[in-house]
Amino acid sequence: MEIKIENLTKAYGDFKAVDNMNLNIADGELVGLLGPSGCGKSTTAALLMRFCDAAAGHIYMEGKDYHSMKPEELRKHIAMVPQQVNLFSGTIRDNLLLADPDADDETLMEAVKEAGLLKFVQSLEKGLDSDVGNAGASLSGGQRQKIGIARALLSKAEYMIFDEATSSVDPESEKEIWETIGHLAHTRTLIIISHRMSSVRSADCIYVLKDGKVAQQGNHDTLMAQDGLYRELVVRQQAMEVAE
Repeated sequence: MEIKIENLTKAYGDFKAVDNMNLNIADGELVGLLGPSGCGKSTTAALLMRFCDAAAGHIYMEGKDYHSMKPEELRKHIAMVPQQVNLFSGTIRDNLLLADPDADDETLMEAVKEAGLLKFVQSLEKGLDSDVGNAGASLSGGQRQKIGIARALLSKAEYMIFDEATSSVDPESEKEIWETIGHLAHTRTLIIISHRMSSVRSADCIYVLKDGKVAQQGNHDTLMAQDGLYRELVVRQQAMEVAE
């Protein structure tokens, strides 16, 4: 079981956001996609979710061409937690049931637990029936992201994409979400898209993108041993963190 990208190209006018890209996401792996701004990370995520289609090339899921699958069929197998999760006015339950309308309380609470939100939900007088406010306004950024994770889990998708999923939360929530992602890596195939090098350090395979192409691939140790973009990005980020 795997997702395979072959010679994929996606252009916006004359600009190739993804340019003849090739990569594999093997079953059970934690795969990192990183690179400088504009390198094609989020476009790759959009293509994997089939929010858009490529101009050339193919994506295969378990040997089946993406174009032969309806979007609703595809999204039974792959889910995404974006940079900012969209919630709707209503209750926590309402927002979770969007992923699985038939889920009972036990199933919902299991997803909440796996997403690291159990203590919070249990602390609320109305539990799952607590109102989230207008578009989730009564929740913190971290809580909204965790509901997004729980919703992705309820879809029962084997593959999960985290596209800069912690970039808009406070440091404590970020730490909690990364701990949750670490636990999910034992049961799901994860694709982590991040500008932060430390978040993909433990990935089985890291794809370093530049100008829509795969510039390097390998695990952290392999890439650090090379005189390439990955090591340059790591050193640059470490210097910025020390300066702060």
